[in-house]
Amino acid sequence: MDTKEQGVQWSVVSSDIGPLLLAATDAGLVSVVFHARPGVRDSVLARLRARLGTEPVRAPGSARLAEPERQFAAYFAGDLRTFSLDLDWSLSSGFNRQVLRELASGVPYGTVVGYGDLADRVGQPGAAQAVGAAMGSNPLPVVVPCHRVVESGGGLGGFGGGLETKRQLLALEGILPQPLF
Repeated sequence: MDTKEQGVQWSVVSSDIGPLLLAATDAGLVSVVFHARPGVRDSVLARLRARLGTEPVRAPGSARLAEPERQFAAYFAGDLRTFSLDLDWSLSSGFNRQVLRELASGVPYGTVVGYGDLADRVGQPGAAQAVGAAMGSNPLPVVVPCHRVVESGGGLGGFGGGLETKRQLLALEGILPQPLF
């Protein structure tokens, strides 16, 4: 059965970094979106509708979303270091999917990797900018931890959820100090 036949269920969960939209198909979690207030949420749902060819249905606590919701709560409580969710990779393809899969499997909680190092890992030395583009296209942030990808000189680099969100996630994982305020 393809994604179009499966349908998409979604919910918005609270987190330390603001509301997150979680969307899932029968295949698994398909999308995580930061700052999921009404305007962002509506825009994301329209994109999911267009990309997946089905109307997303709000279904908090459903069989598809209960486990992602539980694992996100545990992650933000500091009780979960590794997500163990089925993932639907249908919103990613080619080089981007290759990079994101390497990131998901090869950069554990509490560690970081440079853009260039990640390019090397997927056999594309010199493709650091392309890795940056792959991070920007990540449909599954936090679970596929693009916040753990940093500049080789120690800078944070970019982040689709905003640099403050990246700082907060890295602080949660013990990589950066917790903010004072």
